[in-house]
Amino acid sequence: MSILSFPRRIYRILKVAFVFAYSIVEVFIQRPKTRASRAAWLSKIGNRLCRAAGVTYETVGPVPMRDAVISNHLTYVDILIHAAIRPGVFVSKIELRSTPVLGWISYMAGTIYVARGAGGSAAKAAEGMAKGFRDGLPVTFFPEGTTGVGDVPVLPLRSGLLAQAIAAEVPVRYGFIRYQLSPRDLARGKTVRNDVNWGAETLWQHVWNFVDLHGVHGIVEFAPEPIAFSPQAIANRKVAALEAQVALESLAGVPDSVTVSA
Repeated sequence: MSILSFPRRIYRILKVAFVFAYSIVEVFIQRPKTRASRAAWLSKIGNRLCRAAGVTYETVGPVPMRDAVISNHLTYVDILIHAAIRPGVFVSKIELRSTPVLGWISYMAGTIYVARGAGGSAAKAAEGMAKGFRDGLPVTFFPEGTTGVGDVPVLPLRSGLLAQAIAAEVPVRYGFIRYQLSPRDLARGKTVRNDVNWGAETLWQHVWNFVDLHGVHGIVEFAPEPIAFSPQAIANRKVAALEAQVALESLAGVPDSVTVSA
C-alpha cells in the first residue's frame, strides 16, 4: 500500500458517507410521494455517489426511458450508473431490504423486491413492475441474479422476471455494461476483474479496494430495438431466458462510438 493510499480511501469513504447522509435528510424534507419523484431522487443519488467515488460513465445507443430493461451485472456500481443515467425503478432481491442504509434508501426509492422461492413473490413482483410500467418509467433488473467477474460475457439468466415482463406485453430492452480503469491504475497492476467487478469478497472488502482506485469509467451500450422474442420464447420462459442471453452477449464487443456522457 502506497503512503497516499490510506488517506485516499478514507477521503472517498467520507465523501460517500456524506452523500448518503445528505440524501437521507433531503428525502425527509421533500417527502416524495409518487413513484416518479422517488425515482428522480434515486437518480440524483446515483449521480452524487458516482462523483464521490470517482466514477464516470458514458452511454451508447438510445437510452430506454420506459419498458423493461435488462443488463449484465458485474458490481453494485452497475446500479449507481443505471440509476444515474435517468430515473427508473429497480427490481432487487429481498435481501437488499435488510441491508443497513442501502435497504432503507432502496425502499424509499420504490424498489421492487423479489424473494426467491417464496409464495406470492412472483405476483408481488408482477404487481410492482406493472405499476412502474403504468407510470411510464423504465423497470430495470439484472436477470443473472448475481454479479460476475467477467470471465464470461453473461452468466446464465433466470427466467422469472423476464416471464413477468413478457406476460405484461411490455418490450424488453437491453444494455451491456463494461468498465475501464485509468492508465494510472493500470500501471499499478489494478484490473477491472479484481478491483471493479465484485466476486468472492465481502461488500466491505470490495468497497475498501474500490475506493483506492483513481478513477473508474463505465460504458453502457443499449440496443436500438427491444428483444424480438420468438413464439416459443413467449410460450416457454426458459427459452425466453436463452434468447435474452444471446441478445445481451451480442453487445459484449467493444462499442463503436459514445453518444452521451456524464
